[in-house]
Amino acid sequence: MSDIRAAVCNAFGQPLDIETLSLRAPEFGEIEVDLKACAICHSDITYMDGGWGGELPAVYGHEAAGRVSAVGAGVRGLALGDPVVVTLIRACGTCPSCASGAPVACETAPPPEGPISDGNGVQVVQAMNCGAFAEKVVVDQSQVVKLPDDMDLVTASVLACGVITGIGAVVNAAKLKAGQDVVVIGAGGVGLNAIQGARIAGARRIIAVDMSEEKLAVAKEFGATEGVLATDPKPWRKAKAAMGRGADAVFVTVGAIPAYDQAPQYLANGGQVIMVGMPHSGAQSTYEPVMLAATGQGMTGSKMGDVVIARDIPWMVDLYQQGRLKLDELVSRTWPLEEINEAIADTKTGSAKRNVIVFD
Repeated sequence: MSDIRAAVCNAFGQPLDIETLSLRAPEFGEIEVDLKACAICHSDITYMDGGWGGELPAVYGHEAAGRVSAVGAGVRGLALGDPVVVTLIRACGTCPSCASGAPVACETAPPPEGPISDGNGVQVVQAMNCGAFAEKVVVDQSQVVKLPDDMDLVTASVLACGVITGIGAVVNAAKLKAGQDVVVIGAGGVGLNAIQGARIAGARRIIAVDMSEEKLAVAKEFGATEGVLATDPKPWRKAKAAMGRGADAVFVTVGAIPAYDQAPQYLANGGQVIMVGMPHSGAQSTYEPVMLAATGQGMTGSKMGDVVIARDIPWMVDLYQQGRLKLDELVSRTWPLEEINEAIADTKTGSAKRNVIVFD
């Protein structure tokens, strides 16, 4: 067992508490990672605010990077000191979903007892299979991907969720073809990466839709060809005018019900809505199924960009090294662990692309 400092959620909707916890050694197939950075995702915030339920106390955080500091028996391809990105995607490799190439939908539940406990030996939930708002984590080897030795680990942390979710939604879920037209609703961290994915895939027009002119300007820096304010009475009309037609794919990257209600309005015949953003449990959207049926349109859910991390993260890193994928620009600011509540508050304003917690 080793002692670690971590930000603990003891009550939904309340500030996190910085506590000293115990982390057990890695067991079979597990590795310990000494973290350098963990980005703050809106999914963490939704969980911490009680939007999706869950058990407490818990340590959240799931966009992390660091160096391997211990390995359990049976681990292959990883050694002490290796730089890795840590994701929440824990895959058994043998269930029907994993065997069919969909590890994000792994059907094997993680062990009931995680590796974290408090000073009295009481279990603390390792939320989202990571618990990365902490100095160290113990995770399954399936959750990590080795990085180039010279890659900045603060930059690398954003790969763990926001980048793979946005780009993966385009290339894996939508299977976008060169020359097609795209609308991305929401120009936050995931939306900017959906825009990057569309640019890389060769989209003809990429329309960003957001509530803020400032965020639309940033979206253009990441590859959007036009921006439309979501506050317009019927923003899909401006989007269609910019494209000259409806979109082949509309990516909803925010968990806002109005965005889901309006998304089909942007579509061309045969187009599809890719559902990426996650509203609170119980929230419901409405649409006219007759319109989708009559025009051959569809709606597709995309979890974590439908990625296979061992396949997809390396080529994204390669694009970054070539200067074709923006990652450094996604990091708005770094914060020490002691200021995580301030960082969360700043993230909630919607102005940050990604705030990142850094560890000494």
